[in-house]
Parts: sequence; structure tokens; C-alpha cells
Amino acid sequence: MLKSNAKWHFLETEMNKQENTEIDHTNSIVKSLLQQRGIQSEADAKQFLNPSKEQLISPYQLAMIDIAAERVHKAIDSKERILVFGDYDADGVCSTAVILHALRELGANCDFYIPNRFTEGYGPNEAAFRQAHERGITLIITVDTGIASVHEAFIAKKIGIDLIITDHHEIQEEIPEALAIIHPKLSPEYHFKELAGVGVAFKFAQHLLGYFPDHLLDLAAIGTIADLVPLIEENRVFAYHGLRKLATTKNLGLQALKKACNVEGSITEEAIGFLLAPRLNAVGRLQDASLAVELLMATDEQEADEMAKEIDLINQQRQQIVAKIVKEAEQLLETKEKNGVIIVHREDWNEGVLGIVASRLVKKYYRPAIVLTVNSDTGELKGSARSIPAFNLFQNCMKIRHLFTNFGGHSQAAGMTLPYEHLEQIQASLDNLIHEQLNEEDFKQLININKTLELSDMNEQLVNEINKLAPFGMKNPKPVFHLKAIPTQLKQMGAMKNHLKLQFKHNDKWLDGVGFHKGDLYYRIANQTPVEIVGELSINEWNGNKKTQILIEDIQVNEWQLFDHRGRKSMDAIESNIILGKKHLIIGKNKHPLVDQHEHVDQITYETDPDTLQQYDVVFIFDMPYELDKLKNIIQITNPSIIHANYTVEKSSYLDIFPDREAFKWFYALLIQKKEIDLEKDLHIIMKQKGWSKDRIIFMIEVFLELDFIIVNNRIVQLATDIKKRNLHESELYCKQLNQSEIEKVLYYSGYGQLKTWLSDCLMRVDIPEEEAVYGL
Repeated sequence: MLKSNAKWHFLETEMNKQENTEIDHTNSIVKSLLQQRGIQSEADAKQFLNPSKEQLISPYQLAMIDIAAERVHKAIDSKERILVFGDYDADGVCSTAVILHALRELGANCDFYIPNRFTEGYGPNEAAFRQAHERGITLIITVDTGIASVHEAFIAKKIGIDLIITDHHEIQEEIPEALAIIHPKLSPEYHFKELAGVGVAFKFAQHLLGYFPDHLLDLAAIGTIADLVPLIEENRVFAYHGLRKLATTKNLGLQALKKACNVEGSITEEAIGFLLAPRLNAVGRLQDASLAVELLMATDEQEADEMAKEIDLINQQRQQIVAKIVKEAEQLLETKEKNGVIIVHREDWNEGVLGIVASRLVKKYYRPAIVLTVNSDTGELKGSARSIPAFNLFQNCMKIRHLFTNFGGHSQAAGMTLPYEHLEQIQASLDNLIHEQLNEEDFKQLININKTLELSDMNEQLVNEINKLAPFGMKNPKPVFHLKAIPTQLKQMGAMKNHLKLQFKHNDKWLDGVGFHKGDLYYRIANQTPVEIVGELSINEWNGNKKTQILIEDIQVNEWQLFDHRGRKSMDAIESNIILGKKHLIIGKNKHPLVDQHEHVDQITYETDPDTLQQYDVVFIFDMPYELDKLKNIIQITNPSIIHANYTVEKSSYLDIFPDREAFKWFYALLIQKKEIDLEKDLHIIMKQKGWSKDRIIFMIEVFLELDFIIVNNRIVQLATDIKKRNLHESELYCKQLNQSEIEKVLYYSGYGQLKTWLSDCLMRVDIPEEEAVYGL
């Protein structure tokens, strides 16, 4: 057996309880996927599959947007200086660019400001506002930030700056006192509350411009997808149309960025999530994010190309830093308990990438993770956190808000600073909260599986139908399918053999199952075994050839497994088959070194008292028994879920020695005919005539001697003078060799399926009738 790493939740079972007869324009699988997304009618299905800009809510329904727009127009008319204050992530820089494009189109005297993550931290700050005042700024517009800036709003008012906040982050206990706050969650009439920061900025830009700014949809798509907001309703419209706009964008900066990423043709949400957005994020993670805004505002093609190349290099540097910190964090965690909330810190970690590191730790350990470094200016700990779906990080940290110097975020991600002396108390408090709210099962990743498919269902046509549901993201995840089948091929991939590839065949069609970073499972899946896999379907195109594949998220085997290593010369290479946390038993006469290397590996011989045995997860058979019942008894008692057959035969009784009854009759008749056989002269003649081995002839002679059928003097074989009729089974030598031959037939010369059937009968504790002991042989 092979247990899945995650909990599998089959949505199809739930949906089967519901009736849906209205959607009839598409195939049954897509119909089921729409139903699982709460889409029940034909009209809703058409609207979902073909998002229209008409679905967007009017910006007028956002509270205080009229006040904000009136103030901006007044500033433009009177030539006041306006500052757009943004955030340093992809959503923040795209939001900044959206408002800047709108303001410049209206002729505003405007500039932008992105705080430095390392010297200023997240969000508005008093020093930046006072500096803006000294530069003659009279109006500040925040984008993707500001909803928690109570003190900064007070300072702005005090020094005579009007403040307009546009944000989408969680509302905290106190709301800043600003001229206007444009926030969906503070707008009762605005029914969609899940806009990204760039979505709010786009709405404000639309209101300021007085028309729908199609040319800004590319920026809206990047910010929306990058910020991981639910891709439903308005966000789906922004992403859907923004991706199409991005494919033919006129924005010189985005053109250059696409070129640096080798992104051509149609654009998917994955291109943003894995290529474009990480590069925009990287700038703010390692240095001042202003470079990213300047790229998005570029008016010179050559300058845009140079900035895009610089940003690409910064992203490569970011990747190296992340890899180093992740490795160091994992080393720190080797000696720490990981049964609650993970908190790690080190003095020299780059705070700009700690959110990525936290995400990696969550993915590996499936625990909420807080990753911190030391703020060199204040001596405080500063960092980022990521969580698992079952634990609302924002709500639980707000319960101990007094222990943080600064804190903000949402249910699955947050940023914070805290005094070092509060670290232990925060750890203890969060551990208590998580154990109060979650059970052991909540600490396993949950995979929602949309549907079980047959191999015949998985083809290019289905993938194309599924892609009509794109763009995928939160609340509209890429469908995950379940397949149970026997792979025709199983192998490791990659230079480090750290990836897994399964191949399945149906008629003349092939399906590849690819499991990235699952190469170690190669040793956990036996040949000819039905495996269950869950994952996303896609098309792999290489050298002009298209092939359907499933990207494996998780895998399991729900029956006991036999690993067949019979006949291999080396019996020592089993280290890769040791499974941590499992109890292993070796059956063999020669002590194996693994017994001393692992506490959970025991060894016995066939002479071991069966009453001393217990249940084991894995059994290695290194020697064949001298009685089948000996092995059968051990298998029954230990009841393993995995058996490795690791034995070989050096000198075979079955193939080389043991003759059948006809051979004995022929040899006996030869003695009657010749009266005597001279072994010096006749042995090789018999061997050549019958194709027998020397050992086989000697064996027959020894059996006849034991039965008193012959006498042997000076290598001359003659019939005895007084021969009594006796059965071959009266010879102990014959019976011993017959038993050994049958053992070899059952355990060594049998096919894989035959051996597995025999062992299955043992595991089922069914007494096998003697005639079935050599099943199929």
C-alpha cells in the first residue's frame, strides 16, 4: 500500500445528490464542473464561460468615490501636486501605474512613491508624508494600501495634506480619518467585496476618466491574478479580458517584460503567476520597487528593454536568495517540533523574500509558518507569514495583536514586526489557538477532486473544453481529476532523478502522468499494480507533437504490493526501500547491515519461533524457506502491506537436478538392458543423449541406492539382486529434492502474478490446498 499525502475530497459525490437539468450546451464533464461552481442555469453558464464587461459593477456604487473624484479634478484644475502612494508588490505597482496613467491622461501634475521595504516597511509612514508636504504635495492617493494607516492619516490632516485611500485589505478595529476611503468592504451598495488593489484603482481611474479604460485592463489582470484574490465575478472579468489585452498590449514596459520572459502569443494566468508577476515582485523584495513602476510607465522602447533585463536579473538573484534561506530554515526546523505554528528566524535573512520562504515551508510541512529576520534599525523581529486554509491567520493573530508592534494582512498571509522578547509568548499563544481549533486531519492538505475519469476520457478534446473555464485561480481552481489504472511504465526523470513519470495506455492512445519532486515514490510503487492518481490535465507540446498528460498532485496504492527483485545478484541495495515510520522485517540467514543502521528494522530466520513475531509493515525475503509453510506462517502473522522478494537461486533443483518419473523409468530400463553402467565411460553418453546434467544423473543413482534398487562398485552401477517394489516417495532424498523443487517453482520460477496470488492467499489467512500450492505451475 501507499498512502496519499493529502486528504482526498471527491466533489462529484456531493454534486450527484443535486439535480441540474438546465445546462445542456456543453459536454457532461464540463457541465459537472460548472455545477460544482454553483452555476445551475444555462444563462449563468453562458455568462461564466463568456465573461462580459457589462457584468462589471458601476464605480458609482463605491462609497465616497464621488468625493474622491471631485477632489482629484479640483487638484488637476488648480495645478496642485498629487502623489500616488503605492505598495511594493505586483498588485501595488500595477495599481500605482493604473492611477498614474489616468492622472497623466487628465493632465495632472503627479508623481508616485513606493516605500522601501527595508528602511520604511509596509504602507504609508509619517516621514514619507512629511517629506511629501515639504515637496509641495497637497493630495495623496494611496493604492493597495492605507486602510490600517490611522496615525499617518492623522499626520496628513495635521500638516494640510488631503488623503484619499484606495485599498482592499482587511478592515481593522480603527478606520483612518481620511478625506475619502474607497474600499469595497466599506461600501454597502457594492455587492462584490473581493477586488484586488488594482481592481479598486481601476474603478477609481474609470470614474476619473469618465469612460471604461480598456487600455488599462492588462495591468488590472496582472495585479488581480498576482494578488490571489478569488477569480470570480468582477475579478474573472478583469482577468479574462485583461489577459486578452495583455497578448496585444501597447504598454512598452509590458512588451519588454514579456520579451524578457519569452512569453509570446496568447497569455494564460500561469504566465502571470509564474513569469510576469514574480519579476515585478522581485524588485520590491530586493530593492526599491520604483523600478517596476517606471517599467510600467515607460515611453521609450529601448529604456523599457533595459529595465526589463535589469528586473530579470534581480529575479534570478531573488531565486538564489530564496533557495538559500529555505535550506537554512529547513535545517533549523530539523531540531524543532513542528506540531503547531512554525516560527523560524535568523539575523541575516533578507526580509523581502520571507513571504516566499513561508509559503515553501507551508507547502512542505503543511503548518502555518512565520519567517522572521532582525530589523537592524529597531532590533525587532520582522517578517511574513503564510497559513493553511483551516487556520485564519489574520483573525488569530488579531487575538494577540498586543504582542505585535505592527501587524496586517488577511486569512492566509500577513506581515508583522514584534519585540524579540514576545517571540516565545506568540509561539505559545498561536500553538494553543491552533490546537483548540484544529484536529490532526486538518494538518493534512485537502485536495478537492472534481471527477473520476477513465483513461479513455483523458484526451486533448477534453482539455480544450476544460480550458473554457479559464482563467483559473481562487474560487475557480483548475479542475483536479482522479484516475485509477495500471501503469505500463514507471520511471524517474531529471538529472537528479527527482521527478516521477507514469505512462498509461488505452488502445493506441498514451497518457503521461508527471509528478514533479515525487521521484522518491519510484521505489514505492510496484509493477503491474493499480495506482490512483489525482492531478490537473494539460497538453504537453514538444517538437510539434501534442500529448495529453496529468500533472500528479498526489498518488496512492490501495492494495498490498509485491516488489519483485528475484534473481538480482546484488541483494544489498534496499536502502531506498526503507520507509520512515514503518516497521520492517528481514527474513534471511545472513545478518543484514540495515538491522544495525535502523531501529525499526528487525531480522529473523525460518527457525525463529513464530509465537515471537508481531505485525510488520514491510517484509524483505532474502532467503527461500525449506518448507513453504514456514514462509506462509510468517506472512500470515506479520501481515505486511509491502513484500520485497529479494532472493535468488544459485543451484536450481527445479531446472538443473530434479527429474520427473519418466526419467527414473528410462534410467531403470537402461540398467535392465545394459546390466551395468560404467560411469567413467557411459555418463557423458547419457548426458549427451538425454540432455541431462551430471547432477541429475547422480541424483537418480543416489535415489536408487537409497531404495536398494542398485549397487555401485568402483563407479560401476548394477541392479541389485533382490529388488523389492518401492515408491519413489519412500526416498528421503527424493522427497527433499521434490520439496525444494516445488518451493522454487512457487517462489522463484513463477510469474509475478502467480507469486502475488500465492502470497495474497497467505495474507488472507486462507489455507491453500496442496494442489494449489504451485498455482499455475
